[in-house]
Amino acid sequence: MIEHLHPGVILILGGLIAGALRGVPRALVVLLAPLAATGIVWGAPEGVIVRVEFLGYALTPYAVDKLSRLFALVFAIAAFGGALFALNQRSRLELPAALVYAGSAMGVTLAGDLLTVFVFWELMAIGSTLVIWSAGTSESGAASFRYLMIHLLGGVLLMAGIAGHVADTGSPAFGRIALDSTAHWLMLGGFLINAAAPPLSAWVPDAYPEASWSGTVFLSAFTTKTAVYVLLRGFPGAELLIFLGMVMVFYGIVYALLENDMRRILAYSIVSQVGFMVSGVGIGSETALNGVAAQALAHIIYKALLLMSAGSVLHMTGRRKCTELGGLFRSMPFTAACGMVGALSISAFPLTSGFVSKSMITQAAADGHLFVVWLLLGAASAGTFVYAGIKFPWLVFFRSDSGLRPKDPPFNMRLAMAFFAALCIGLGIFYAPLYRLLPFASAYAPYTASHVLAHLQLLLFAGLAFFMLQPVLRPARTITLDLDWLYRRFGPMVARACARGLSRALLALGAAAQDLRVQLLRWTLRWHGPEGPLARTITTGSMALWISVLLAAYLVVYYV
Repeated sequence: MIEHLHPGVILILGGLIAGALRGVPRALVVLLAPLAATGIVWGAPEGVIVRVEFLGYALTPYAVDKLSRLFALVFAIAAFGGALFALNQRSRLELPAALVYAGSAMGVTLAGDLLTVFVFWELMAIGSTLVIWSAGTSESGAASFRYLMIHLLGGVLLMAGIAGHVADTGSPAFGRIALDSTAHWLMLGGFLINAAAPPLSAWVPDAYPEASWSGTVFLSAFTTKTAVYVLLRGFPGAELLIFLGMVMVFYGIVYALLENDMRRILAYSIVSQVGFMVSGVGIGSETALNGVAAQALAHIIYKALLLMSAGSVLHMTGRRKCTELGGLFRSMPFTAACGMVGALSISAFPLTSGFVSKSMITQAAADGHLFVVWLLLGAASAGTFVYAGIKFPWLVFFRSDSGLRPKDPPFNMRLAMAFFAALCIGLGIFYAPLYRLLPFASAYAPYTASHVLAHLQLLLFAGLAFFMLQPVLRPARTITLDLDWLYRRFGPMVARACARGLSRALLALGAAAQDLRVQLLRWTLRWHGPEGPLARTITTGSMALWISVLLAAYLVVYYV
């Protein structure tokens, strides 16, 4: 019976139960549900576990292989760490919605058919929207609405693609898909929207920073990484993804370097880091796909750690602009230390999880003789170190003193950060267990002398460039324009202009109708009024004459 329990459903039920509880019972549910899901995923046998018949189709809502197990495990770990961090969150909606969100993401990874993927995909959109909305501010409400609209668009594309795929093949099974039909391109489009691929990348920095200090931790873990999973499952080796991934990488780097809001910096970083993974999926070799899977796991952990440190600063100071922060290491040393661990991990510093995962994608590009891609990935690693490894911790924790003296956050938040920091370092040192979880057998050795020295040189020169260019890279109180300007500013502006034009047109039409009514009344009074000719008494002879004239006219028209 236990092996047939779906871990994603356990998380969803845990979220629904937690919504009705308070205090210690609520805390126990939100912590025990992810732990139970972790245990079930770890012990689940490989293969199809649950199979059902629906409308004549064979559905497999619960199937396990090495790839799905890895993603489901890290999703459960992220749900546990996020719940531990958010235990003292006042919102009664956020944690239940977050567990539904996490369970839905796990449901996608364990689905063996496209219909089940779609159901959990849409449930995931609802859960994540509620996490954003639960922050309870006007900004979060507007951002959650825009977020939902983007993801409903992705859901429509995905459903249309699935319907076409099932009609063409007669099977909803989810496996490798060739880009050989309109339906498959629609499916890819739906997946890429959740991956924050261009041109719809701006929803991540638009929505994620508007969540609460704890909500962003959950948001960073599931949506984009679920998209990476379905790309790994469905479209490995699609060369278009190499180009899209490179655009995402440098898009995120450029905007993160310009940004002043610490959580928007990390949100743009999500787009950039997912770009690494999308490019790896496009490369398509076993080493590349292993690297993408390892990078997804490592990214979920170190990005959650970075956002926990940023969330702790926001929670304790109420401020999020880098220009308003600085020198916090004096009063928040534990938060600063954990933030540095996350910053070094995302920069792929040796002895951290990022080094043993991201380097596999770079090596795959070299093995595939993709010199330009290899060169760009190296440059992107340097850029990541500049904005995430140095800029974020430097401006928030070590720059000139802001005068703020907040304490480190409560114990549960520190415990969650310590847990994720230990994972970042532990996976960087003891990487063999991680490699055994990867979908393909790996003989990759990350700690070769040449690789370590080359990467350290790259990072050191990037750090030197940051401090030399610090006057240019100094944060300013600016607004960063992005493509979301089209639907956040230009679209409403056009809608208001159209509304004003329509209002004026309706007013003019109303005035014209009123004038026509007056003219019609005057004409009626002129001819049918008391003094009008049609109101006078007409003799029988005159009527007979007029009837004869009309009849003659009709006969002429008829015969002509």
